Amino acid sequence: MKSLSVAVVFLGFVCAISAESKYNADVDTEYHLFTRRNPTVSQPLLNGNADILVASNYDPRLRTIVSIHGWNGFAFDDYNSVVAPAILASDDVNLIIVDWHQGSILGLDALLESGRSVARFISWLKFFTGRTAEDFHLVGFSLGAHHAGITGRNVEGGVSYITALDPGGIIYNDDTLFRPDDGLYTEAIFTNAGGFAYVGNLAQVNFYPNGGSNMPGCNFDANCNHFRAYFYFAESIVSGGFTGTECEDHQQAVAESCDLPGRLQMGARLPNYGATGTYHLRTNAGPPFSID
Repeated sequence: MKSLSVAVVFLGFVCAISAESKYNADVDTEYHLFTRRNPTVSQPLLNGNADILVASNYDPRLRTIVSIHGWNGFAFDDYNSVVAPAILASDDVNLIIVDWHQGSILGLDALLESGRSVARFISWLKFFTGRTAEDFHLVGFSLGAHHAGITGRNVEGGVSYITALDPGGIIYNDDTLFRPDDGLYTEAIFTNAGGFAYVGNLAQVNFYPNGGSNMPGCNFDANCNHFRAYFYFAESIVSGGFTGTECEDHQQAVAESCDLPGRLQMGARLPNYGATGTYHLRTNAGPPFSID
């Protein structure tokens, strides 16, 4: 029985290596465009295909928000079903949902390859439309938060704003871990730190609602805690609220004992250039989650 178990594990390991060796991010990644003209039915885009882009509803005069799902996610998963309508309700933008499902279930090499591939797509989009870093906002959930960081740091000319929603807590290396300077302004929202999420500050501004690990209404359910990050973000960009109190450090935020005078809105629609630090706030157990 023991030898059979070892054989099964070994077979799974071999299959994972085989799948990763066949993964080609430039071919396997999908880009789904949503706008207020097509809020529920996507228009697929292709990297480098100007004809498809011009024929689509993509409007180069508007900001572009790029949404990146997490481990084992896809374009139409629960994360995007919450975040996508909120983004389109909050502003008239181009929303591009990245589907990197095949890469998301593989290892760190696939994560790195996919992030660089999406960066090439955004770089082409910027060049073709003549837009600048200020016109692009990346939003990533869980593993997708680190993906957004890799993407941002590899886009030619950079991007203005990256929002990391409960960044995944698996073991990363220096090339794949989210960095504060991956965008001109970076923000992280932690709702399950030490569970599914990373422990410690990663962005220029780091928010720890309710201490950052166990959310009201979740009853210590790790999945519920993890998902709260994108529910808070969605509500924040539609209706505002979620004002954080500045903390001395990460430990004070976790202890929920912050009392510095600084205040900052979590999940703002537009980047808070120049802001840095760690912030704490409390939420309601159910929607509307914002207390203020």
